[in-house]
Order: sequence, then C-alpha cells, then structure tokens
Amino acid sequence: MLSNMAASLILHKRLSTTVAKAKALRKYVEPLLTRAKSDTTHSRRTVFAYLQEKESVKELFDNVSQKIANRPGGYTRIIKTGYRLGDNAEMCVIELVDYNEDMLSTAATATTGAKRTRRRGGKKGGSNEATTATETAATPAAEAPEATTEATDSNEETKNAE
Repeated sequence: MLSNMAASLILHKRLSTTVAKAKALRKYVEPLLTRAKSDTTHSRRTVFAYLQEKESVKELFDNVSQKIANRPGGYTRIIKTGYRLGDNAEMCVIELVDYNEDMLSTAATATTGAKRTRRRGGKKGGSNEATTATETAATPAAEAPEATTEATDSNEETKNAE
C-alpha cells in the first residue's frame, strides 16, 4: 500500500488520504526523496526496490530531485481537510512542498498586497461597504474584477469572524 501511495504522490505531487496513512507515507517517502538527490545507479536501484514503478522513479530523479536539491529535509506537507462523511475519519492532503503553486502564488501576492486594517468592534455595517466602493472606483478597469473579489472575500471573512 505504501509503495503505491508513494508512487502516486511522486507522480501527482499531492494525495488525499487519512491522517494516519499520510503520516506513515511521510516516513516511507522522505528517505526516498533524500536518496534521489544523488543520481547514481545504486540510488536509482534502491528507490526502485521501494517504489516498483518505472514512471515514478523517472519522475523522481528527473524533476523532483532538482527542485528539492537545496532543501535539507521536510519534503512533504500534511494539511488537514476535515472529517470523512462515512466513518468520520480525519482526512488530509499530503503534498510535496515545492510543488504547491497555490501556496507559492499566495505567498507572493500577500507580500505585495495592500495593507489591511481591522474594523472597530463598536460599529456595525456601513463603513466597510463605503471603503470597498472607493477602492473599486480608484482601481483601473482591468484590475476592477480582482479588487471586487478581494473586497468580497474580506467582507465574508469579517462576517465569519463576528
């Protein structure tokens, strides 16, 4: 089971599973990723003995090993996603750290984004919609849809926080 999950993780870069399986998979796959840093015949054969799948070994040594070459460890990330409906098992997504484009792009936009301030707790309504209207009017027409989606997201976040 672990070799199949490891091969799928290497090929697809992320995998949805239970937390217990993800923790076991992390212990299984991280030493393989460390061995993949040195592209020798011995390391390829050792990794193939664990994975038993040519395509995943090729992907690991050709693409993945170059992305993780400078990373000293911690090649996988486990993100808990909630509970499964049928048996209430705790589910998560295990992924390779350097292959998460969503997190990499949000980290880049978060540093370049505008500074947000908190609303005072005493007032309710009114002022927040007025500020979003002035922000959308001030932005050019090409960026207006992005600004409105960000504004609605922040409105929803503040409503959920209350």
